Amino acid sequence: MKRIVLFVLTNLAIVLVLGITARLLGVDRFLTANGLNLGALLGFALLMGFGGAIISLLLSKPIAKWTAGVQIIEQPRNADEAWIVDTVRRLADKAGIGMPEVGIFEGDPNAFATGAFRDSALVAVSTGLLQNMTHDEIEAVLGHEVAHIANGDMVTMTLIQGVMNTFVIFISRIVGYAVDSFLRRNDEERSGPGIGYFVTSIVMEILLGFVAAIIVAWFSRQREFRADAGAAQLMGRKQPMINALARLGGLHTAELPKAVSAMGIAGGIGKLFSTHPPIEERIAALQQA
Repeated sequence: MKRIVLFVLTNLAIVLVLGITARLLGVDRFLTANGLNLGALLGFALLMGFGGAIISLLLSKPIAKWTAGVQIIEQPRNADEAWIVDTVRRLADKAGIGMPEVGIFEGDPNAFATGAFRDSALVAVSTGLLQNMTHDEIEAVLGHEVAHIANGDMVTMTLIQGVMNTFVIFISRIVGYAVDSFLRRNDEERSGPGIGYFVTSIVMEILLGFVAAIIVAWFSRQREFRADAGAAQLMGRKQPMINALARLGGLHTAELPKAVSAMGIAGGIGKLFSTHPPIEERIAALQQA
């Protein structure tokens, strides 16, 4: 409930800050003079920025099940499935969250957690991970995903993504109007935005989108360190998590669907855009904790 309140308050704060800043800088008068309503632009940026992020969050579980091919364990069919469900239940109870759905998907070693709410999330592990790790290591990975849920990481990432989206949309259109106004400064018959606005807005959205992606990825990497520490805390020892990370570092890990890649146990390529820190940095952080 606290995170939902935070989400709403952040929405309102963003609109307030953007509105006040625009007025102090005289942007509202510039926009009005060029046929754009500041309130309408703020509403549009907020709707598009947070609207897309919150819809993605609410649909995260069904999308993850479909794109990753997750088979939910409704009734354990063997001892391994029973152990996985019991382990997740024990970790969830210790973390103080509701029992997540538990599923398995085909693929190389990886795992993820997703869902809009702490008490009805989803934890899924791959067949490759189950086949290549010991029970202690698998439990550590499950603890990592349960820690993501307990920390509210899905809502936090949606919040950050929404903030970035809103600023990208708002600033790109402000710059678009400024450029268009400069290019058409001698056109006394202009009405509405011209080609300069549309081209500049698109270019700025692309450029600012890259900057936003870097910021979101940075937050995601910090969250991974916390989830590693959370797994160690849930298990009461950090060695299983260290061993699991070391094993993942020596295995080919699966590329998760984009919708859940930020919640996976293993990361991608590219330092600035990677949602996960390098394995060796995560191990070092645990060893020093």
